[in-house]
Amino acid sequence: MLPNEELVPVKRITPQSSWSWISIDATGKKTVLDVDKYVIMHRVQIHARDLRILDPNLFYPSAILGRERAIVLNLEHIKAIITAKEVLIQDSSDENLIPTLEEFQTRLSVGNKAHGGQLDGDVVEEDESAFEFRALEVALEAICSFLAARTIELEKSAYPALDELTLKLTSRNLLRVCKLKSSMTRLTAQVQKIKDELEQLLEDDEDMAELYLSRKLAGASSPAIDSGEHINWYPTSPTIGAKISRAKSHLVRSATVRGDDKNDVEEVEMLLEGTLYANRQNFEQINRATRVCG
Repeated sequence: MLPNEELVPVKRITPQSSWSWISIDATGKKTVLDVDKYVIMHRVQIHARDLRILDPNLFYPSAILGRERAIVLNLEHIKAIITAKEVLIQDSSDENLIPTLEEFQTRLSVGNKAHGGQLDGDVVEEDESAFEFRALEVALEAICSFLAARTIELEKSAYPALDELTLKLTSRNLLRVCKLKSSMTRLTAQVQKIKDELEQLLEDDEDMAELYLSRKLAGASSPAIDSGEHINWYPTSPTIGAKISRAKSHLVRSATVRGDDKNDVEEVEMLLEGTLYANRQNFEQINRATRVCG
């Protein structure tokens, strides 16, 4: 280094070690958590690869993953982890997340109050569902409502834009229509991905059974399961870790096979089918608007 040469500090870019999460439990209580990702992995017992799809700095398509102790949701702006006792939603500055958080607090706390003995028939009926199903229902309804609102917004903008283009062919009007069509294409892909995820779950009873966290938790608390080896949630080999996880899942399912298992699958099946129906309506509406712009 030359005598008069100054050292210029270089700022190193390091990966984000902690994220902000909002925890909502069965009473509707909201708690803000600013913790390391390994704390979250240990808290909900999922692998790093499952948590990675919720990374706000990375792009992953929509996904609904059933794991041993959690349901991992990546639904556009709704990035959440559902357990049998709480929902962890990744905090963000997206204003579309605010009504979803409010809905989580309202719906989950209502279910808890019903458990305490309220006589409202509708509320009691909602409380009959497991916590994870009520939370999953809120998330699925929220994303469908968001996509439906976005579809209506684009459709309303498309017709005036086409009318202006018909009356006067200018580069400005043409660019406006092209932008609308691009937005519709992106929205179509978003709706299609969620539709594919729901259909894939509905095709496999075992995948749907994986979403019933309360039943698996009850089975895992039995002596036959507790006496087994504890799962290593940070295995040195992903292949070995996957084999252990599958083996314990098989033990839990074998220990909890009862006559009401079919009803458990039917409950989540009805929830997914209802969401799929709403999503199909969005898809058809987008297709109509796209054909108009085309």
